Order: sequence, then C-alpha cells, then structure tokens
Amino acid sequence: MTHITIITVGSRGDIQPYVPLGMGLQAAGYRVRIATHDNFETFVRAHGLDFAPLGGDPRELIRSEAGQEWLESRSNPVAFVRGLRRLTRDVSDQMVTKTMHATEDTDVIVSSVLGLFAAVHWAEKRRTPLVVAALQPIQDTRYVTNSVFPLPPRWLPFQGTYNRLSYTLMRYLLWVVFGGQMNQIRQERLGLPRTTLRAWFPNASTPVLYGFSRHVIPRPPDWGPNARICGYWFLEEEAGWQPPPDLLDFLEAGPPPVYIGFGSMNTRDPEATLELVLDAVRQAGQRAVLLKGWGGISDAQLGDDVYSVDAVPHAWLFPRMAAVVHHGGAGTTAAGLRAGVPSILIPFFADQYFWAERVRALGVGPRPIPRSRLTAARLADAIRHAVSDRAMRQNAAAFGERIRAEDGVAAAVEAFQQLVPVAVR
Repeated sequence: MTHITIITVGSRGDIQPYVPLGMGLQAAGYRVRIATHDNFETFVRAHGLDFAPLGGDPRELIRSEAGQEWLESRSNPVAFVRGLRRLTRDVSDQMVTKTMHATEDTDVIVSSVLGLFAAVHWAEKRRTPLVVAALQPIQDTRYVTNSVFPLPPRWLPFQGTYNRLSYTLMRYLLWVVFGGQMNQIRQERLGLPRTTLRAWFPNASTPVLYGFSRHVIPRPPDWGPNARICGYWFLEEEAGWQPPPDLLDFLEAGPPPVYIGFGSMNTRDPEATLELVLDAVRQAGQRAVLLKGWGGISDAQLGDDVYSVDAVPHAWLFPRMAAVVHHGGAGTTAAGLRAGVPSILIPFFADQYFWAERVRALGVGPRPIPRSRLTAARLADAIRHAVSDRAMRQNAAAFGERIRAEDGVAAAVEAFQQLVPVAVR
C-alpha cells in the first residue's frame, strides 16, 4: 500500500483543509499520515488519519512580540518575509529534524507551501516524489498577482508583467532571507550539495494541487499541465455534532445575525477590539454571533443581541447568518463563499488582502476594510451594506450554489492518481 505523508504548518486554517484531503486519499486506498504541530494530534487522529509531530505551537508564536509584528506587516512582502524568518528562527532546525522522522517510510510527500521549507530537501535526499498542495496560487502567471504582493492599481500598464514578476520577487525575497540557513542545513545535516535560487523551489514538472475553486480564481492559461485547480477541501460537519441549545434559542429569537470573528489573528489591545466590534453592531442595528478570541467576554458586555461562541463549525453556522465578518484567511473565506451569504473582510496581513479583493471583485461582499483602518463606523457601514444590498445577497447565494456543486477532494484525488505514477495502491 502506497504511503503518503502530508506536511503542513501554521494555524488551524492552514491545517484543516489537509485533513479532508488526507481522508479522501485514504478512502481511495492509500495510507495517509499528516505531519504537523503537536497540538493538532487529537484533531488529526479523530478523523482516522495517522499523525507525526513537527513540534512548535503556532498559537504561542502568534502571541509573541515577533508574531504581533508579523501580523502588522500588512501587504508588505518584504516585512512579511522578514517577520516569517524572525518567527521561525528558533524552530526551523527542529522542523527539519522532525520532518526527517515523519517521512522515513513515505512513498510520496505532499506538502503545503510553508511545509516546503523542510519537505523539498527530504524529498531530494530520499528521491521521494513531491507533490505541492497549495491554498493560494504559487506558480508564475501573468493573470494573477502573487497573493502576498499588493495588487497593481488599475492604471498601471503592463499588469501581466507585474503579476509574473511578483512571483519572481517573492522567491528572491525568500531566498535572501532563508537561503543561507537552508544551504547550511543541506550540507551539515542532510549531506546534500548547496542549492541555488532556481533549484530550491519546485519546478514546472512538480505536481501542484490547488485547494481553491476555479470560480474564485479561473485557471491561468499560462500554467502547465501539472497544475490542477481542484476546488476547496472542505471538512464536512462531524457526525453527531449538536449546536448548544442556547445558541439555537438565540438564532430563533430574532432575524439572522451577523457573524464576527478574526480566527487566530490576535491584537495588541483585545479589549479595544471587542469594544469596537460591539459598537459597530449597535450602530448597524444588528444581532451578532461573536467568536471569542479577544480575552474574557461577559454577558453583561454583550447584551441580549450578541451571542459569543468558542467554536462552531462554519459549515453549520455561516448559512444561518445574514453576513459574515472575518479576517480573510483562505479557509474562512472559502466557508463564507460556500455559505452563500455576503462576506465582509477585515484583512490583517499577507494573502488576506488577496482574498478580500477577490470577494469584492466577485460581487459577494463590500469593499474590504484593512485592520489598520478599522473603525466602528466603517464596520457598521459595511454590515448595513452587506445586509441590505439585494443584488449582493443574490450574487452571494448564486455563488454559494456553484461552490457547493464542486467536490474538491474527489478532484484532488483524481489529479494525484494521474500526476504521481508511483502512487499505486
């Protein structure tokens, strides 16, 4: 039986899509292990997959001073890469070692983009086929900007050239910041020769499976045959899960509320963020479901029109909302699109700006509000717009139907079987 190890690192939104992908591959007859941070072991094993620890706790990293500075890099790719280096400086070597153990008996390595920092070297060392499973576009194209780069203004000429250069520049930035460390690890730990900028990254012959919808990002015509846009990798609602009775009571007590949550995006002043959000809800005259994450929240602070939750499956909650307000992570954006309700995006940094612009361009959400410019008045205006704009609500509902009609996991499994000849069950 062919053994596949999926390597992925990051927050919950960076891990979760790879669980249904792994489940799909396992249902097709492969043996699948997910290698990721230790705190996700219970989550991975609960879905019937093997687990290998990579160490590190992304929650602690994000809460650190370096993590907060990284979140404040906004749409600046230079600051993003520098922040990533500072954030991972003390765990990079550990990750390489743990990736070695995780892939010892592996026939095929499947890696997320961040996982490639270790996976690409072990695939070379062991001559193991490597497949990239990406949640954002990573291959050169004239038609889509690199997701960490600012989108070009509409007046800029030669936008196709800008788009293609954005991928070249991102590789160069990563090489400048990480290349020396990676070559040291290759020589001293793996016994591999030094590599170059061009050779360090997967080439055109590397299979790349994309976990997003062609309706959100149409397939660029200048991508090669090894790039497959599969559709989103959704984790379906767990069997036996039941919502809290008081949440059901809240939903039934009035019109559909607005969801507000920023995932793992912590802020330096959580109390001020909470007050801003509650003020915006009051100004908009809406009820709200608020994801806990800004510290202690008391019922006295919330009042009768706001309900706070620790965690509720997006697939169950979002379709019951009038609109969803979130940070624009790839997974949360996908869940909002699938739900068929308008999305209001508050991007903090990196690819969140990219997804926020896609939501606006698709006509399923108002103009995004960068976190650095967020005020109660602006958020209230965006909520009123999303809830009252009939055309936007119709667009969101129709778009949700198209997303729900796709089976991204099945498409990814089929593409995997076509692109990886060694993967014989």
